[in-house]
Amino acid sequence: MPIYQLSDSYVFPNPAMAEPDGLLAVGGDLNPLRLIEAYSNGIFPWYSDDQPILWWSPDPRMVLFPNDFRRHKSLKKVVESGIFKVSFDRMFEKVIELCGKVTREDQEGETWITDDMKQAYIELHHMGIAHSVEVYHEDNLVGGLYGLSLGRTFFGESMFHTVTDASKVALWYLVDRLSELEFDIIDVQQETNHLKSLGANSINRKEFLHLLSQSLKKEGIIGNWDK
Repeated sequence: MPIYQLSDSYVFPNPAMAEPDGLLAVGGDLNPLRLIEAYSNGIFPWYSDDQPILWWSPDPRMVLFPNDFRRHKSLKKVVESGIFKVSFDRMFEKVIELCGKVTREDQEGETWITDDMKQAYIELHHMGIAHSVEVYHEDNLVGGLYGLSLGRTFFGESMFHTVTDASKVALWYLVDRLSELEFDIIDVQQETNHLKSLGANSINRKEFLHLLSQSLKKEGIIGNWDK
């Protein structure tokens, strides 16, 4: 099946047209309006500097329902110890920068967070749509994550840590915040053993898109999440 070439209009093909590996379309740009349209249809960009922009809608899709988050005793002990301090939306640009620089165990090759990607998501952050969680140890930023919020769905993009458990702590606090805000689902895109161990599960694309469409009917939480 040929890969769909995007035009200047912010229109995407039906995700069911994706290749078996999830690749759906190529080209276009990272304009915030295009990105919002993409995520609203279960599509996200993922590519390297030496590639055109590639758009994906994998099947199956890994998701984490807030109530399914596994609060392992060891992690609960770390959270309750108070060795980490946590904030929201205070250092978005630094978080996305470190997500692109700090190598993860499940990462193969160079980071996919290109300079253009950074700028696009920083713009979404300024629009109150992209958010970050920051984790500090002794006043140093040692972990965090960022993603997008549309309707009552959070689209997790990337996380990092330079101190053991820091990214897990970020996810712990994110789940707490999303539960308070009555979010339905956290999209974590592709399966990893790490996220599976924390309660994420894979569902088929059709089910994911149905859950997403229902969630997008609800009022979004736009603006800075710091409090």
